[in-house]
Amino acid sequence: MTINWRYTVEENLGILSVAGYLGPDAVHRFTGAVGWALARGTGPVIVDLSELRSWSAEGQVAIAEAARRLTEAGRSLELAAIPAAGSLVPTGDGPPIPVHLDLAAALAAHGVGIGGRVEGHQDWHTTGWSDEGPADE
Repeated sequence: MTINWRYTVEENLGILSVAGYLGPDAVHRFTGAVGWALARGTGPVIVDLSELRSWSAEGQVAIAEAARRLTEAGRSLELAAIPAAGSLVPTGDGPPIPVHLDLAAALAAHGVGIGGRVEGHQDWHTTGWSDEGPADE
């Protein structure tokens, strides 16, 4: 089982929405999505996990590594809606990772409203993600 993702560029930030199970088999796909975000946006990256069913220890390490990569590029990583069945276990040697209750709260923290699209808005996603959201696996 793997993940599907969508990356959206909004007002001075990016939203990386992830769906599925972020386990050992999906880490490479998540790492690729983070690389996509690094190449196609500016500002913080909010990782929206509202469609993520769960994550493994390897998935959590991938999140911490993504935060490091973004920090090295002068950007930051924030999480929205972490899975209820798991808490983020930081590695202790990386940048802090703010956690928001949901995507609306994360966007509000940056003064961005949810729902309306910004002029010049861009969106990329895996083939398993349509305009209606992630496909069931």
